[in-house]
Amino acid sequence: MIRNAIVAAAISLAGLCWSGEVWAQDTLHIRIATEGAYAPWNYTLPDGTLAGYEIDLAKELCKRMKAQCEIVAQNWDGMLPALNAGKFDAIIASMGVTPERAQVAAFSNPYSTAPNAFLAMKGSGLAEALPWHDKFDLRDNAAGSKDAKDVIEKLDTALKGKVLGIQGSTTAGKFVDEYLKGVVTVRSYKTQDEANLDVLAGRIDLTMANITVLAEAMKRPDMAEAELVGPTFLLASGTCVAFRKSDTVLKDAFNAAIHAVNADGFNKALTEKWFGVDISAKN
Repeated sequence: MIRNAIVAAAISLAGLCWSGEVWAQDTLHIRIATEGAYAPWNYTLPDGTLAGYEIDLAKELCKRMKAQCEIVAQNWDGMLPALNAGKFDAIIASMGVTPERAQVAAFSNPYSTAPNAFLAMKGSGLAEALPWHDKFDLRDNAAGSKDAKDVIEKLDTALKGKVLGIQGSTTAGKFVDEYLKGVVTVRSYKTQDEANLDVLAGRIDLTMANITVLAEAMKRPDMAEAELVGPTFLLASGTCVAFRKSDTVLKDAFNAAIHAVNADGFNKALTEKWFGVDISAKN
């Protein structure tokens, strides 16, 4: 019956006829995991309540699927194993699709996209060595382009011997492993906040993360002397919901809901509210 409810959601969102009888018999229950430590995408308020762009988005998607959803916090580095162990049904946690992740999970269509950027302290010299650039799209083998090769060579020169912090199991970490291996010393952190604090304390030279997360962190008074430096890179095919590979019908229901919030402008308005710019995915 739960499978029927999911199918009903997908059919309803696609604009097709559905009698509604299943809803009288069953309510779809979905347990969704998020990190709760990645503002403004998802974060935890002092009272333990989860908030952020993805929390609002998840609630709207569930509303459109006529589902009852529970959103829970889960450590980032254990999310995919916990998903496949059945601890929850979906992940909404600023997760981009990479070949490695695609081997162990299924993903929805994208609901947003934002590049990764570097953050360092003012006076570090990195802003001069790595002037601000427009974003580079490294998806679909675009790293082979002359412009991308040139900027990565500049990165190698400017960052040689530097200590760079990244949150573990992120696309930023994948970028560092592919393009800066042997160039920088890498320190891995459980949360991006921990990496930011080590930049402030001078324990590392810079960090790399989603630009919207770094921009949000820079609003804090203690981050006043931090700055974004260098180029930004698109590294994954958008931010998506993750599922177990076997949950194809649940994936279809989420895809229908994502299509709906993109089509009517709800997602665009939500990203503008949380990020000050439209980073919603386009259908």
